[in-house]
Amino acid sequence: MKSLFLCLAALLFILSNEACQPNRKEQSYMTTSVFGKLPDNREVLQYTLTNRTGVSMQVINYGAIITSLRVPDRTGKIEDVVLGYDSLQGYVDGTTYFGAIVGRYGNRIGKGKFQLDGKQYQVTINDGENHLHGGKVGFNKVLWQAKVVSSSAEPALELQYISKDGEEGYPGNVTLKVTYTLTDKNELRISYEGTTDQPTILNPTQHSYFNLSGSFANTILDHVMTIEADRFTPVDKGLIPTGQLAEVANTPLDFRMPTAIGTRINDPFEQLTFGKGYDHNWVLREGGGQVRKAVELYEPKSGRLMTVYTDQPGMQFYTGNFLDGTAHGKNGVAYQRRTGLCLEAQAFPDTPNKPQFPSVTLKPGQVYRQTTIYQFSTK
Repeated sequence: MKSLFLCLAALLFILSNEACQPNRKEQSYMTTSVFGKLPDNREVLQYTLTNRTGVSMQVINYGAIITSLRVPDRTGKIEDVVLGYDSLQGYVDGTTYFGAIVGRYGNRIGKGKFQLDGKQYQVTINDGENHLHGGKVGFNKVLWQAKVVSSSAEPALELQYISKDGEEGYPGNVTLKVTYTLTDKNELRISYEGTTDQPTILNPTQHSYFNLSGSFANTILDHVMTIEADRFTPVDKGLIPTGQLAEVANTPLDFRMPTAIGTRINDPFEQLTFGKGYDHNWVLREGGGQVRKAVELYEPKSGRLMTVYTDQPGMQFYTGNFLDGTAHGKNGVAYQRRTGLCLEAQAFPDTPNKPQFPSVTLKPGQVYRQTTIYQFSTK
């Protein structure tokens, strides 16, 4: 009896001692490691942000790229849900924009030309006869300055890049700050702040490819999508908007009710032919410049649900139509067509040449701001 009492006492002591120790899984924290070196020998760092629930994300200061985002399925199994590479070289050589901040202008500018205050500018042509995602060396191909936001109660990383006047043909010196915060509500909150010393245009966006299934060998065709939009911006063969705002009703672009992405993606519809699938901008319902729900994305097998909130007027939905197996990513997986999708909150494509579209002009003394949130849950 005495030995039993001593054993119980010892067990109680161990349990009470453990209870007093902080459980790292119940604390948010951030760690830093070296991810690699660029050809000019500059060091690229990777930051790992972990919240109190165990959700984590990794970001490198090259391209402000999100290299991983690990969230639970309905059973609690945590898996990565963004496409990417295991090494820095993949991002340096890659042309897919995996996980990056793109700009100065996310999306396309027709023939790379636009007028501003009566002056015509020519930016880099890098997509057929058009300009795409900031040009040959856009924000995704440069080294950003990174700073841990110590004042935040939740893990937050601020990245800053100064884009020089004339870079890729754009006017003005532009300073852009992007802050990634991983909240305890399992939200990835992205805040943008940009300034300029000359009139210019600015329309950055985040270009992660999502696959909520937990396996990048799976396509995203079974994902169920809802988009809070009644209209979209039709495009021509070069994926440049015509300037019209068309109703989604009675088209394969109608996602006002939950619909599996693969249900109509191969319909004989001209817009889908032009984009080789979905690669279009949806006109989000007006929010008065406030953050509001824009998209719900649900993967039935895993139970993962991603809800996107933004204050932007448009949402580019792209279904990885140009992935073709040549990009070998994490664990050597060859990313096949439609194994990832992008949801890029932004202004409309080719806005500088469409005065009827929401303005993207930024002038000295003004501050560009954007807030976009990707919230993860299960059902």
